[in-house]
Parts: sequence; structure tokens; C-alpha cells
Amino acid sequence: MEYTQLGRTGLKVSRLVLGTMNFGPQTNEADSHAIMDAALDAGINFFDTANVYGWGENKGRTEEIIGNWFAQGGDRRDKVVLATKVYGNMAADGDAWPNHDKLSAVNIRRAVDASLKRLQTDHIDVYQFHHVDRATPFEEIWQAIDTLITQGKILYVGSSNFPGYKIAQANEIAARRGGTIGLVSEQCLYNLAERRAEMEVIPAAQEYGLGVIPWSPLHGGLLGGVIKKEVEGGRRASGRAADSLANTTIRAQIQAYEDLLDKHGVEPGETALAWLLTRPGVTGPIVGPRTAEQLASAVRATELELSEELLAGLDEVFPGPGPSPEAFAW
Repeated sequence: MEYTQLGRTGLKVSRLVLGTMNFGPQTNEADSHAIMDAALDAGINFFDTANVYGWGENKGRTEEIIGNWFAQGGDRRDKVVLATKVYGNMAADGDAWPNHDKLSAVNIRRAVDASLKRLQTDHIDVYQFHHVDRATPFEEIWQAIDTLITQGKILYVGSSNFPGYKIAQANEIAARRGGTIGLVSEQCLYNLAERRAEMEVIPAAQEYGLGVIPWSPLHGGLLGGVIKKEVEGGRRASGRAADSLANTTIRAQIQAYEDLLDKHGVEPGETALAWLLTRPGVTGPIVGPRTAEQLASAVRATELELSEELLAGLDEVFPGPGPSPEAFAW
């Protein structure tokens, strides 16, 4: 496993990030623990979660599963760079009591303590804002963060789903205040089929020294060989992938993608991950395996070298927007 610095920090993280969103809803606790053990064995040291994972009446369950795994000992916690998120409404019925969601100083303080309890740890390495809070000024947010850093409850702060201008605004205000170093990572939707982040988000992240952590690297399974699986095994796409394939234009694009990879003798899912690892500014994509086999496939992607011919072919199938501002100015 290769490691890199997380943005402009001295923190070393693996070039694959273990996403845990499936732990609880789709993967039981025992299997989740086995996947985390396998991730450590493969050299993955960067684990990502969120306080709302578990969803519905089980919000917080994913953090509990991770906490129970830490409690087994064996230096598990010391080996892991732990990232979780704050913003979401934690009420099971979705009807949040005032100040029990978003990024007010009150909710940040409450949410950190609740996550620490579920995770059975005394600190969070990377505490991420899950979404922009348009109602709370960054001066208030950073004041709350400074307090938590002083208390030793968090070490670094990242964003998720932020537009480029909010990354800039957050870090400019942090710089004016002094104290915290500001955002050090941005977790965004980015993959071969969804490249809009290249226009503003990734340039802003690079300018301010944030490591980019792409989520949904297979675009809901669409880049994982869905058409080939239909033909060979009768396994039909579901969810977002199925909805996308119903569009004849998108289906033709995915067919061209799979045909290109067949020509080069590489697997779709592994190629989609390997492509992200070639992108400027990317720390590592988040992989959310439901099984140990899916984790093993993701690890193989870190060893896959993509030829210039293949990279050019991928750009033809999935053309990016081009550099900013040219992409939208002319």
C-alpha cells in the first residue's frame, strides 16, 4: 500500500480510504469487523464514517460498530486515521429538535461528544463538515473547532460536498482568525462519469492545500462492469445504476467504457479506482466494500498502472469539463 500526506499536513494516509457506510445497513457487525481487519492487513490506515451512518432509526450504528472493533484492542485505534462527519439530523424520525443538526457551535460540541462515545475513543483525527451550513458563519464554526482542538477531541478538520468558493471562504476566515490551520481535506463526488469537481472544487482544494477524497468512485456501481455482469451472470443493475442505464445515451457510454477495458484486459471497477489515483490533488478514493472480496478488488487497483493509450481512451469516453474558467467561459 502506498501512503501520501493528507493535503498540506504531515499526516500520512493510505491511498485507499475505507468507507464504512454499509456497516450496519448492509453488512453485519461480525463481517464489518472482518473487513476492517482485512483493511489493516492490506495497509489501509484511513477509515471514513459519519454520525448519521446506519440511517433512519439506526443512525449512529456504524460508529458503534467501529467503536466495538476498536475495543477489541490490538493497536487497532492507534493504527487508524479516523475520520467522521457532523451536520446531519440525528433524530430517527427526521424531526430534529432545534440545534440538534448542522454546524452551530452548540451542535458541533454535542455531536463530537456523541461520536466519541459511540466510537469508544478519546479523539477524532479528521472531523469533517458533511455539508455547507448556510446559516452559521465560519467565525462561529472555527471558534467551536479551536475549542475542540485545545481539548484534544479533534486534530484536523475537513469538508465534504463543499463548492469551491466555500472552501476558499472557510480557509480565508480561518487564516484571518489564526489558531486552526483550516480545512485540510475535501470529500467530494468525483469519478470518471462525474467530473464536474474538476471545474472549481479540485482547483480550490489544490490552491488551499486540501487533500481530495472522492466518494462514489464507481458512481453507484455504474463503473463496475454492470452491463458485462448482466450478460454473463444475469445480475441486473439496481438503484442509481439501473436508473442511469435506462437512458440509452448513458448505456451506450457505459458499453463503450466496458468495451475499451475489454480491449486492454483490465477490470472496470479496478480501472475506475486506478484512474482516480492518477488525478492531480487526489489523496485517495473512498471504497465501501460490503464483502472481503470487494475489498480485495479495491486493493488490486492500487497496483494497476494505466497506459497513456488507455487514459486517452477513458478521456474520449468520459470527457472532462476542461480547465476553469475556460470550461464555462468560452
